[in-house]
Amino acid sequence: MIEITPLAVSAADLVVGTAPVSGHDVRLSLAPAAARYSLRARDPATLAGVIGRALPARIGDMQGGIACLGPDEYYALLPAGERVPDGAGLPVSVVDVSDRALGFVVEGTGAAAAIATGCPLDLDRFAVGRATRTLFETVEIILLREDTTRFRIEVWRSFAPWLWHALVATIADR
Repeated sequence: MIEITPLAVSAADLVVGTAPVSGHDVRLSLAPAAARYSLRARDPATLAGVIGRALPARIGDMQGGIACLGPDEYYALLPAGERVPDGAGLPVSVVDVSDRALGFVVEGTGAAAAIATGCPLDLDRFAVGRATRTLFETVEIILLREDTTRFRIEVWRSFAPWLWHALVATIADR
């Protein structure tokens, strides 16, 4: 008889809270709840007017909880429950993606090395205040460097259990 062993916690378990994991100068934890918005506009000034916040000027920059991911694409991480106007009738797209993603925090002096095991970026050159869409192995993530030893990883909820376990394995293997 074949016995099936669960390989990952469910996304629901992650929502309720997975205990932080620490080891080898790295700590992995679930990020605090946040409001998340995918923002797009050809004219950044119009979008800034709609949401009432300044936007980062360069691709890869973060400012006031908003990351510029492309020439017309922004990702907003705001306090949980904060609402952003939808810009109805204007040439902008404001989409609440709060239920689509989860955030992980990877911190400690070994954080960059742990992330580098599955991410192709040169994290020594990825400065504090930078953000980008990239991969961890085969999973798309948004990586934000919040401090020299602190990263936030945003991942789609359906991939979160796999990524959590991949990061735990990375920490254990270091």
